[in-house]
Amino acid sequence: MQSTRAFRCPFRRILLLMLLLSAFRPLYAQGTGYVEKHYSKSEHMIRMRDGVRLFTEVYVPRDDSRQYPILLKRTPYGLGTYGASRYKATLGPSEAFGREGYIFAYQDIRGKFRSEGSFEHHRLYTPDKAGPGDIDEASDAWDTIEWLLNNLCGHNGRVGMWGISYPGWLAVMAAIEPHAALKAVSPQGSPGDQWIGDDYYHNGAFRLMYAFDWTWQCAQVREQPTEREVGPFDYGTDDGYRFFLDLGPISNVNERYFHGRIPMWNELIEHWSYDGYWQAKNVLKDLNGIRIPVLNVVGWFDAEDFYGPLGIYAAIERTTPSNRNYLVAGPWGHGGWAYSSGERLGSIRFGSDTADTYRRQVELPFFNFFLKNEGNPDLPEAFVFETGANAWRSYDSWPPREAQTRRLYLQPEGGLSFRRPSAGQSRESFDSFLSDPADPVPYTTEKRTTQGHLWMVEDQRFAAARPDVLVYHSEALDREVRIAGPVIADLYVSTTGSDADWVVKLIDVCPDGFQMLLAADVLRGKFRDSPSRPRPIVPGRVTRIRFSLLDKHHTFLEGHRIMVQIHSSWFPLIDRNPQTFLPIPEAVAEDFHSATHRVYHNPLHPSSLIVPLLEHGPQ
Repeated sequence: MQSTRAFRCPFRRILLLMLLLSAFRPLYAQGTGYVEKHYSKSEHMIRMRDGVRLFTEVYVPRDDSRQYPILLKRTPYGLGTYGASRYKATLGPSEAFGREGYIFAYQDIRGKFRSEGSFEHHRLYTPDKAGPGDIDEASDAWDTIEWLLNNLCGHNGRVGMWGISYPGWLAVMAAIEPHAALKAVSPQGSPGDQWIGDDYYHNGAFRLMYAFDWTWQCAQVREQPTEREVGPFDYGTDDGYRFFLDLGPISNVNERYFHGRIPMWNELIEHWSYDGYWQAKNVLKDLNGIRIPVLNVVGWFDAEDFYGPLGIYAAIERTTPSNRNYLVAGPWGHGGWAYSSGERLGSIRFGSDTADTYRRQVELPFFNFFLKNEGNPDLPEAFVFETGANAWRSYDSWPPREAQTRRLYLQPEGGLSFRRPSAGQSRESFDSFLSDPADPVPYTTEKRTTQGHLWMVEDQRFAAARPDVLVYHSEALDREVRIAGPVIADLYVSTTGSDADWVVKLIDVCPDGFQMLLAADVLRGKFRDSPSRPRPIVPGRVTRIRFSLLDKHHTFLEGHRIMVQIHSSWFPLIDRNPQTFLPIPEAVAEDFHSATHRVYHNPLHPSSLIVPLLEHGPQ
């Protein structure tokens, strides 16, 4: 019988259309009537130091009996309410902010929608600005705040910023070079390093499906400011797996569809290694001396930007450990803390409205305290949700200091245990599979053309049944196993090719057989030793690879099993590896070859997952 604390192991998949829709619209919106009754709206073209003007909407409370702080959101995704008579249905990060009373400002960044200038994807930060022509997102935020302070009435002189995804990154940039009035920021689901582990590459593996969709819709060159940009790509099918397989090598994207007209796509495929282009865009290197309070927010099941928020939090901890730097991690997909109740994700239930808890107990008190001097949020440094146990936990650091690393070793015949392979075990113990680029392992059973997010907790039995997926699992657990922190794959492998991708998944197997995906990531083999200096794999030689599946806080309940799956394609989430050492963007159809891969589990080559265990239950 299952614990009432645990997530419910489903007897069937419940993927309702209404849940998908609710994931992308704010809950409990006040409605435009409420907002219009209580706020006056104005539109402005705010001039930056180089003369470019940025379109900005401002909502000011009609009650002028007191002063209000300003909450600013900057975005490349458009405001959607252009025109002085069109009002947003919800103001601020959640419905509570509109009722609380703030001045809200929303801005199109340069080169997007109704703002002037040219768009540059994640424009580089310029620390030493010699003149008005040296601009970046930090300076644009500074200039915007200065204008708001000088031109709006009724403010209290304090400004906060927040944003999800790209707007979250813009909040980070503002904190690097903050205006004196900027008193608190909340980057939520922000990218940090888009080659190592965020939107476009993961350890060198190109995230084909997401990059194709984002660059088509968000990075095309425009001729002039506009209220509407390019719409969704017409795939001509609802089967993304078949569309991208029929596409062939990724060089065909330009030949057939983009025709070289999307500069960002060209940059993504040109810079396929961790070269100066990506190193310069890594925001983590710029987080030195952050002195304003930061509320970092991430979803455990964020399919876009999971690496970034953890990296941003950790970078600030390293460089300014005395700063008030908070981390919130909950059981959400990308932005789910703002656009859902957080009670469930797909068919997995979490026992409470986790996003409501965050919005009510953390987000609003954070901004009220630092922008209004109201209340005392008494926030723990890390407020994180423990899946499996389905409970919020508070820690004074993340990962928790009490977590101790242990190794889960792969065993012969599909076993998995904390026991290291013994000396008496065969020195040649390994498993092998044939990886065929013409028949790649799908990342989901959903028929879709865009990435989606429910695959992050999807039942993995569809993959376990394939001959090109290795499966290892423990015996049924006789006690709970709790993990808190980063999960590291440490494998000994070989291949008959000269390159290979390695996908590793950590899975919670419920008593009814449901295989809940918990953590997963991929390493492109040519980058096993260096992200900047790819080199071929020697065919047949045992090679050690090590990479992070990033952090989790989860309890494997008594009676459950711990599972690891390993395979070499994850399509079309990740582009296909030809399994031949070469720049993959230059590959042609003839370069793709099948290869036999081995994973070793013997005393000399003990493949394992390194997991951070909490030996004792919560106090």
